[in-house]
Amino acid sequence: MARKRTPDKRSRILEAAVKVFARKGYFAARVADIARQAGVADGTIYLYFRNKEDILVSLFDEIMAEHIEKGREEIAAVRGAEARLLVIAQHHLRLLGGNRDLAVVFQVELRQSTKFMERFTAGWLHDYLAVISEVVEEGQNDGTFRPDLSRRLATKAFFGALDEMVTSWILSAKEYDLVSQAAPVVDLFLRGATASERVSADPALEAV
Repeated sequence: MARKRTPDKRSRILEAAVKVFARKGYFAARVADIARQAGVADGTIYLYFRNKEDILVSLFDEIMAEHIEKGREEIAAVRGAEARLLVIAQHHLRLLGGNRDLAVVFQVELRQSTKFMERFTAGWLHDYLAVISEVVEEGQNDGTFRPDLSRRLATKAFFGALDEMVTSWILSAKEYDLVSQAAPVVDLFLRGATASERVSADPALEAV
């Protein structure tokens, strides 16, 4: 009689994989390590996944699909480009800031392979950037952003800022709330680093 597959067991395997990949590294990790961490027999893994790569692919596909869906729901609940960018930033930093192992897998292990990078860039990252791009477009339409702003550049710059905040958090020896960085990132993105009233160093120009 075939053993019954259960969603709970599958979830346990994925959660175990996050821990194992983060601590051993994807390439050094073995399916047996994941099975041991999940508390299941080695053969049980193959009831749900073809191999170790399938586990990683499923992990990213499912987490990012949920992340994007929830992000869209949270965005729909607020009005205005600035508020929506803040929602995106908070959601991004909360997702990874709430699970350091997951953050390590996303920020480090995924990027060890060009093959994985190409797959996820063409898949979930494309969809995620589309969410940000829609908000940027909204900001251009309502006057929040300059109409001549390159939407593609702005989208990648915003994602890049969030991405770097997570990487810095992983590498930092200090413990801090990653979500607290959301508002400063949005503020810098919207208002830049230039003071609102620049003081000239040339007295002759000040007299004009």
